[in-house]
Amino acid sequence: MKKGWQTKSFEDCIESIKHTRKIQRKDFLDDGQFPVVSQEAEFINGYWDDEADIFKVSTPVVIFGDHTQVLKYVDFDFVLGADGVRILQPRDFLSPKFFFYQLQAANLTSLGYARHYRLLKELELKYPPLAEQHRIVGILDKAFESIATAKANTEKNLQNTRALFESHLQSVFARRDKSWVGESIGSICEIKHGYAFDGADFSNKVSEGKPRVITPGNFTEDGKLLFNEKNTKRFKGNLPAGFRFNVGDLVIVMTDLSSKMKILGKPAFIETDDVLHNQRIGRVVFLNGRIEKRFLYYFMMSEGFLNNIKRSATGTMVKHTAPKRILSNIITYPRDRKVQQTIIRKLDDIRDKTQHLKSIYQQKLTALEALKKSLLHQAFEGEL
Repeated sequence: MKKGWQTKSFEDCIESIKHTRKIQRKDFLDDGQFPVVSQEAEFINGYWDDEADIFKVSTPVVIFGDHTQVLKYVDFDFVLGADGVRILQPRDFLSPKFFFYQLQAANLTSLGYARHYRLLKELELKYPPLAEQHRIVGILDKAFESIATAKANTEKNLQNTRALFESHLQSVFARRDKSWVGESIGSICEIKHGYAFDGADFSNKVSEGKPRVITPGNFTEDGKLLFNEKNTKRFKGNLPAGFRFNVGDLVIVMTDLSSKMKILGKPAFIETDDVLHNQRIGRVVFLNGRIEKRFLYYFMMSEGFLNNIKRSATGTMVKHTAPKRILSNIITYPRDRKVQQTIIRKLDDIRDKTQHLKSIYQQKLTALEALKKSLLHQAFEGEL
């Protein structure tokens, strides 16, 4: 350890705090006198009007989300959100911002939605004299401000890239001329439900070589299927007949993943032959040859179609749709299949180019996050 630095256990670094009344999420106000700080990712999570519930801040504190691991540096009076929030008040030998940054550097193991405070209690915190703490905080503040600006610009570019492709889709399906015809999706295809697999028969712990069971968690907002170590569930039971997908099948998700992950109505193509057809996933079966499969896919990716699906969906926190709601949508398309194919080639080209740009921006965001972690590591190894 660098000369002049000391080490103390986490619990020896914080004051005992009496928490004020915690307000339930359902009771948060959209507007009010006092901000509510909870364990959610957003910094301010709602408002409250009862002054008796204010936690008064004399020196800055750190909020820790026991379930989420979210950390917040708070230097103003606030009202405490519901269960799973802890107020951490560092002792006077620690700069509050230095303490906040050090907890960010801790890189705690994820326990899912279990409580994580016990992991904090296992930490040993290293710290130099206060003057050196303030110097380190000054360097990190300046560096993180620049990183935040770079991330904001990159995220804006990423958003613009998505909007570029969506605008092309909108322009295609807004056409109305005599060479195009409009009819319900139900007149050109039907949507088959999947099998209600027993959840006990599939998990991400089943050995490789077993078929995968598609779930809403495999769909992405980009209209693709993603199978990785975390979300791949394999089936170990007796396979029902007729519920294995073919390569090239067009599928559509009929249940949103969460209130934040908007995938309801998104289509995708099956790219391997080891995927089983699970419930809440629709399989598109074409009734005639009037329309190219990929043309329908792009229509289902369009903002107009997805907005119609969302408007007709049921459910509160998580939205659901059904085949009849999907099939009632009107699609306009060229009668000439060759014209459809030309449009598909153009959209494929635009999509490839925008996907390349998105990949560049996502790599930059990853690099910026890695830079932040590197700076935090250097800071608390005494290397800044």
